[in-house]
Amino acid sequence: MSEPGALARLGLTGPDRDAASAALLAQVSEAGLETIRVVFADQHGILRGKTIVASALESVLRNGLAAPSTLLLKDTSHRTVFPVWSEDPGIGAGLMRGASDVLMVPDPGSLRILPWAPHSAWLLADVVFRDGSPISFAPRTVLAQAEAALAAQGMRALMGLEVEFHVFERLDAGLAHGQTTMPGASVQTRALTQGYQFLTETRYAEAEDMLDSLRRAAQAMGMPVRSVEIEMGPSQFEFTFDPGPPMAQAETMVMFRTLVKEVCAAKGLHASFMAKPRLENIAANGWHVHQSVTDAQGTNVFMPGSDGALRPEAQGWIAGLLAHAPALSLLMAPTVNSYKRYQPFQLAPNRIAWGRDNRGAMLRLLSAPGDKASRIENRAPDSTANPYYAFAAQIAAGLDGIAQGISLPPETLSPYDSVAPLLPTSLLDAIAAFDRSALLRQAFGDDFVDYLVRIKRAEWERYLATVSEWEQAEYFNLF
Repeated sequence: MSEPGALARLGLTGPDRDAASAALLAQVSEAGLETIRVVFADQHGILRGKTIVASALESVLRNGLAAPSTLLLKDTSHRTVFPVWSEDPGIGAGLMRGASDVLMVPDPGSLRILPWAPHSAWLLADVVFRDGSPISFAPRTVLAQAEAALAAQGMRALMGLEVEFHVFERLDAGLAHGQTTMPGASVQTRALTQGYQFLTETRYAEAEDMLDSLRRAAQAMGMPVRSVEIEMGPSQFEFTFDPGPPMAQAETMVMFRTLVKEVCAAKGLHASFMAKPRLENIAANGWHVHQSVTDAQGTNVFMPGSDGALRPEAQGWIAGLLAHAPALSLLMAPTVNSYKRYQPFQLAPNRIAWGRDNRGAMLRLLSAPGDKASRIENRAPDSTANPYYAFAAQIAAGLDGIAQGISLPPETLSPYDSVAPLLPTSLLDAIAAFDRSALLRQAFGDDFVDYLVRIKRAEWERYLATVSEWEQAEYFNLF
């Protein structure tokens, strides 16, 4: 590479990064890439960024790439919810006033050539302020902070993913001018399979061509795919991934969701990770997060002793997840729609409880003496969650449970009939619990909590302002 640029002046480079950048430029040249999509995960776990031509990559590696700071200030409708044109936008210590720029700093080791567009590739980036200072609420920054806290205790976490989603045939893409609203009109679809033949071979054969395309693309990009499965409902599928470090798994999750949507769109299909679509006979999408923790000696703390008793660290981790579950809900079930999934007897939890190999419990313990894969499975998240935030919050809660010696309540045998407290029943309840959380404010700062509360309250207020079909049917004729 040529002489140092803006990133070096900001102290954001070093010998290792310079060597990785040189290797990246050689890789791009050898692969004959034409375009590089420099992307980052926003507050909703959606990839955003800019596409550059390959010849511009060297400059971007030296200087970064500017992008509007408002990308970090939008709700799920893509509306900017902070007053960026005022003297005090209420965020970023004035560094986001006037829709000013932030800086994307590419990670030179993150290139992923896109199998469905082999002339192009994704290059993941961190986002920082233009002066090089970190953005405290940027997703990768938040998770890195949690991983550092875990490492400070001599511990390491592994996360394994089960991701449920739907793929439908697209009948109407919603491209009429009257449909290009904010957010856009819902596309019209029909099922690819009739469903309700959970894990049956014939249903897999019906969808094999599409599933093969997704699997091959994911594997070609280095994602640790473990299984491809037919889920319960019509046109519902699940991919599972081998366990890995939280940051790597968060990147897998955001890239996989984007991969699925892009590959399916090219085939005239519509993929959705929405928690509970408003379609007839539909099943909800969960995102089950398996997690294990090793101590300083490399021992899996979830592997019980020969008598089957849980180690104190495992008890504390589980108890922490339970104690902080209401506050964590906003990061695991982040949409208005998420709370339509928490229904009893639907293989989704509705109460804050744990059980041994119990799929109705929020936390499902899968452990046995001598089983090095012993772990806890959190079944509360859904597939719309931002994995960076979700992982960070679970690490913080688990560490707090260990540090505070929080007592583990008795396991549940009847998760839907128990006296355990309910999970939040609405996004509003989850926002309130998140806002009150002393743990999350201590672990990640007031700026992070206040920032996300503002974005999610804007989403909730738009929901309340909408006249629903239920209201129309209930009152229009009656009064």
